[in-house]
Amino acid sequence: MLGFAKKFFGSSNDRKVKSFQDHAQRINALEPKFAALSDDELRMMTDAFKDRLANGDTLEKILPEAFAVVREASKRVLGQRQYDVQLAGGMILNEGGIAEMRTGEGKTLVAVAPVYLNALTGKGVHVITVNDYLARRDAETMGKVYRFLGLEVGVIVNGLSQGQRQQAYNADVTYGTNNEFGFDYLRDNLVYDRREMVQRPHNFAIVDEVDSILIDEARTPLIISGPTEDRSDLYKVLDALIKDLIRDKDTYELDEKQKQVLLTELGSERMEEALEAGGHFAVDTTGLYDAANISLVHHANQALRANTLYQRDKDYIIKGGEIVLIDEFTGRMMTGRRLSEGLHQAIEAKEDVKIQPENQTLASVTIQNYFRLYEKLSGMTGTAATEAQEFGDIYKMDVLEVPTNRPIQRKDFDDEVYRTHDEKNQAIARQIAECHLAGQPILVGTVSIERSEQLSELLNRYEHKVEVSRTLKREYAGKTKEAEKIGDAAYDITYETRLRGIPHSVLNARQHEQEAYIVADAGLPGAVTIATNMAGRGTDIQLGGNLEMKMQKWLLEQRNMAVEVSHEMEMAKEAEFKAEIAVQKKIALEAGGLFVLGTERHESRRIDNQLRGRTGRQGDPGVSKFYLSCEDDLLRIFAGDRLDSIMKTFGVAEGEAITHPWLNRAIETAQKRVETRNYDIRKNLLKYDDVVNDQRKAVFEQRQEFMDSEDLSELVGDFRRDVVSDLVERYMPPKAYAEQWDIDGLDERVRSTLGLELPLHDWAAEEGVSNEEIEERLLEAADARAAERLDMIGAEQTRGLEKQFMLQMIDMQWREHLVHLDHLRGVIGLRGYGQRDPLQEYKTEAFSLFESLLYDLRHNVTRWLMTVEFRFQAPPELPEFQEIHLNPGTGENEMANPSAQNPEQTLIGDDRARLPVEMLPPGWEMTGRNSPCPCGSGRKFKHCHGALV
Repeated sequence: MLGFAKKFFGSSNDRKVKSFQDHAQRINALEPKFAALSDDELRMMTDAFKDRLANGDTLEKILPEAFAVVREASKRVLGQRQYDVQLAGGMILNEGGIAEMRTGEGKTLVAVAPVYLNALTGKGVHVITVNDYLARRDAETMGKVYRFLGLEVGVIVNGLSQGQRQQAYNADVTYGTNNEFGFDYLRDNLVYDRREMVQRPHNFAIVDEVDSILIDEARTPLIISGPTEDRSDLYKVLDALIKDLIRDKDTYELDEKQKQVLLTELGSERMEEALEAGGHFAVDTTGLYDAANISLVHHANQALRANTLYQRDKDYIIKGGEIVLIDEFTGRMMTGRRLSEGLHQAIEAKEDVKIQPENQTLASVTIQNYFRLYEKLSGMTGTAATEAQEFGDIYKMDVLEVPTNRPIQRKDFDDEVYRTHDEKNQAIARQIAECHLAGQPILVGTVSIERSEQLSELLNRYEHKVEVSRTLKREYAGKTKEAEKIGDAAYDITYETRLRGIPHSVLNARQHEQEAYIVADAGLPGAVTIATNMAGRGTDIQLGGNLEMKMQKWLLEQRNMAVEVSHEMEMAKEAEFKAEIAVQKKIALEAGGLFVLGTERHESRRIDNQLRGRTGRQGDPGVSKFYLSCEDDLLRIFAGDRLDSIMKTFGVAEGEAITHPWLNRAIETAQKRVETRNYDIRKNLLKYDDVVNDQRKAVFEQRQEFMDSEDLSELVGDFRRDVVSDLVERYMPPKAYAEQWDIDGLDERVRSTLGLELPLHDWAAEEGVSNEEIEERLLEAADARAAERLDMIGAEQTRGLEKQFMLQMIDMQWREHLVHLDHLRGVIGLRGYGQRDPLQEYKTEAFSLFESLLYDLRHNVTRWLMTVEFRFQAPPELPEFQEIHLNPGTGENEMANPSAQNPEQTLIGDDRARLPVEMLPPGWEMTGRNSPCPCGSGRKFKHCHGALV
């Protein structure tokens, strides 16, 4: 019944997309009107739209006209007219949804209309891409349309100065990667002056390859870290205590298989006694497991791990007075690698070598929580439907599938399953050789760089033999049926070697620009391209070759040879390339179009669909097939042994495969289970980060208020009153008798915190005096001292000092708080053994720690302002920050290798390609490299303004 209703009325996705396509008809009706306008008249529409918005019109009201203007501008500037389905995709983006569009449907162009519309508000629009190369490419290509319509375009890439970043963020449209935007947000919350901040409030973002960024990349947080203070003494104290403790085997439980060790109840008691006796507990705490002592627990656990799990000359060696880790698989030294969270320092203390300070998290944010800052967030990709629930739950974004402009002609064959890796690899090599000889381009997708390299080695030494003839052996003459049972062994077969080694290209998603050129040629007849699933994204594989990329490469070559390219030369070369591509495309189409071969199923269906989507673009024919073996990770974990025994039972010969639609469904079910598990893990991690995120927002907002305020004296006064109240409440509790007051303790804290020497004992001895009276006298004395210091230092200097102290102190407290939360996160799971929900416990403890942060902030700011002696000198330089975003696939820090972020250098070795040509005054881009520079400097253009672009 439901199936019939769906056929009759269409799915909810179909109905929503149809409504957008109906709007596209209204835009089509406006096309003749805007086609009749001159370039200047079309450009003037931008100001007209801005005026209408200022007078109360909404974006939805001007959408049809704005989209029509962008379509007309795209036709004139890029020579590309947006299809109706592309306009529908743009409307989905404008409403804060995700447009799922197949590869080759022009997603980059789809974003232009909604970006233009939202940029009219003047609040800025961010377009996020997966790498710097795509950010630069899209900013330059699509930037032509925006600039034509009078909007400014900026691009954020690695290596820009603060001023360049501010300029890019102040533009109407800003392109960049998720890492750059995220780290700029974190850096903005470490500066001490509002003028040093680069980002504006987060208005609207469109995320290209949204599944890659918001799901795959979001598995690891963005972290800015810096060196901590020297805590060598703490590591040494804990190491000595642990060494003494573990002499008794009953004090700890060791699980060598799982590489885990924990203190027993006896061990915890003895540790607590030793630390309390040594005076290592935080102020006002009585137990080791109080929230304020969480760092002690963490470092004690690390010292225990260092002394029990890590063995010298097996897990590490000492070389040149340093601990060098050993790779457990290869036995090689991992020079420069350090264990995190104080474990490396614990091993250094154990071996009594110099303890290097650990890096401390100064600021961190998950990608999920960064992107949830935007008022409106949208995205586009070829594969999002399988993750629709996650996008809905976490980002509140609906996924809508946009139909293709032309019907899909791709054939998806059933998976072929072999018993072993070797059998599968031979079948893959055979298929690749057949495609190569037939002139059919083939793209081979692998799950890792390691598998790509293994396959590449196999292809280099592979010999493709073809059977030429076969004759029945003498002993089987007249025994045809028996010979058929035995198979090839009953015949004398002659083979001919047709191919020795298969020429191919390997892409591993490291040099994005270089790989874009290789991917552009992957549609040539007989081309063999091996790529990890993420390599070469953002560039279409067009049968016969990619005209745009060919022209780009040729122009770069001419420029590097100092050849001046005239318009006539460019047109002639373009015509030559077009003719060449048409011939090559015909050959590739006759061979069956692009063949996509998957060497393994990924644990996510989405990644498999991305690979499949590479073929059959814009109605072209294409083929996709996956080759699997019982030894592949996915099959091995879920059904490897069972499948292997079934194949043996049915007598599947070596080198033979089994294929069946049921098998495909079983694999898909296994993938769904893995996807569900991974989503649950991500959702659980996010729940913990949400606790920190609420606190992060509060601290960052408070910080910005401090920066924006010219006078914080009122807040400082409130802090002072709160501190006096806290001290009196602590040492003279409200319902206590006068004999129970701790006047000595109060006197000591008043001296250290407020810098006051007062006759507190005399006041307390007065007949009938109450704690409220003493609090009032203390407050009067504190206010008098504050006024005295104000006169001594001067009002202007005091206001500046208050602001600086406030910002420095909130930063210091926040860093310590993050360390405490990290350590708390590491041990809170143990509360589950006591039948308590770890998440609820974490929320409670984190709230308690946050209250402590606010308490310490009040007391420390007051103590500094009331007691510190001032000498005015230049501020110290900030420590070198380290930006960390671990690649979820490889575990490498993406920010540690600048060449990976700026691959252009490795391709052309020419630093001139830094700024877009449009940055030059009109007409200057036509200047010959060896001609005099138009600026009048007398120097050649290539040594003057030409060197900037």
